[in-house]
Amino acid sequence: MPHLHLPWLELSVLIPLLGAVYLGLLKSREAAYRHCIVLCGLTLFCAVGEWIDFGVLHAFEAYDQWDLFGVVLHQHLFVVDELSAPLLPLAALLYLMTVMSTLRTKLNRFSFAWALFSEAILLATLSCREPSVIIALMAVATVPPWIEMRSRGHSTRVYSWHMGLFVLLLTGGWLLSPAAAPGPGEAVAITTLLAGAMLTAAALLRSGIVPVHCWMTDLFEKATFGTALLYVAPMTGAYVVMRIVLPIAPSWALHSIAIVSLITAVYAAGMALVQTDARRFYCYLFLSHSSLVLVGLELVTPIGLTGALCVWLSVGLSLGGFGLSLRCVEARMGKISLKRFLGLYDHSPTLAVLFLITGLASIGFPGTIGFIGAELLVEGAVGVYPLVGFAVVLAAALNGIAVMWVYFRIFTGAVHTAPLSLSVRPVERIAVLILAALIIGGGLVPQPGVASRYHAAVELMRRRGDAPTEASVEHAAVSWFPQRPTIALETAPEQTRP
Repeated sequence: MPHLHLPWLELSVLIPLLGAVYLGLLKSREAAYRHCIVLCGLTLFCAVGEWIDFGVLHAFEAYDQWDLFGVVLHQHLFVVDELSAPLLPLAALLYLMTVMSTLRTKLNRFSFAWALFSEAILLATLSCREPSVIIALMAVATVPPWIEMRSRGHSTRVYSWHMGLFVLLLTGGWLLSPAAAPGPGEAVAITTLLAGAMLTAAALLRSGIVPVHCWMTDLFEKATFGTALLYVAPMTGAYVVMRIVLPIAPSWALHSIAIVSLITAVYAAGMALVQTDARRFYCYLFLSHSSLVLVGLELVTPIGLTGALCVWLSVGLSLGGFGLSLRCVEARMGKISLKRFLGLYDHSPTLAVLFLITGLASIGFPGTIGFIGAELLVEGAVGVYPLVGFAVVLAAALNGIAVMWVYFRIFTGAVHTAPLSLSVRPVERIAVLILAALIIGGGLVPQPGVASRYHAAVELMRRRGDAPTEASVEHAAVSWFPQRPTIALETAPEQTRP
């Protein structure tokens, strides 16, 4: 296995981790805000450096240059592959944009130290492939939101019960899995059944699948918008599915995840249409899109899995920016009610543009980063189960209606008068331009990202043992993707010409 040229992975984890300790010692909230922006920027620089460095290697996976933690554990702890390589800069970008868009009037409510600590845990999780370490990091990641809700005087009962059950099921399922506790053939059959059920339940619980989704709405109601957004937007539940559930889970477990995820996608899209609170609307909108990602992950076909991986990135970027635009409006207006028209376009046209661009990108509007991923997901679903494809299209249509309905409610329909200016600050304008450039640029030039997701999908299928036939891979490659010699299934034998 090759290694990166520089220790990007460990630096991207150590910078926010040490920065969290440093910010915890500062008494000035203004100083903590400025230093947090710098630290998040350095973390993003390391994450982007990792992505570029990994791309230069032309390999499916690589380990970190230093890997100091791996020396202690006698194995490579920080490993990056084509699945996780773009997820690291995406997560770092979401944290930087969230910190940058925090108004000074909200500095006392948003903890920058805990934000950096959560970022370090998230990047460590995305840089790790060892299931036991991932489980431990996922358990630690549940602590900061719990502390924030507790400090604000809210009840944490719903969140505690759901996250406690998630950690218990995930740990128990892994301990019973054959990969962790091999045994006789008959014992393995029984434990595999139980482990598959527990891991499946844990993945569904963390992803907020119906009917165990109430913890997510509870989180958005009781925590700050920024904390709730950063906890759900990276979709670490899908990462658990890919790293722990998919390699060892039986086919029935994957089918169960796909079915309940599809039901959740349609149900949450319908619920988003009838919400009167902006936070609950965003929660259900995100839940519908993240469920569509899980549907694609369980199709286990080259096109379907590629579409799911593309939608994973596009949803993280687009709905992350969509949530930030709602957060900026809420910071100026207080809790947003969707019962009446607010007419904020004249006061904040930049936020209106960001809201519309990110919302349309999330539903796969042509010319945005979500378009190709949505097309691949629908094509992969229709190719396996036609009714599944219809349900995916229905969920996307309902989400599109919900996005436009909320846009008109917030930014049009009335003349709003305000004694103070509601225009965006320069730092917020920078965040808007960055997100808009990435969303539109990814839609106009989608080929590099889609090709990378396709190669990752084929390799993940091979490692699970569900490698597609050469005919299906060649058909998919001719239809959508360029050939790449590092994957054997895609390399056609050379033919001699007379």
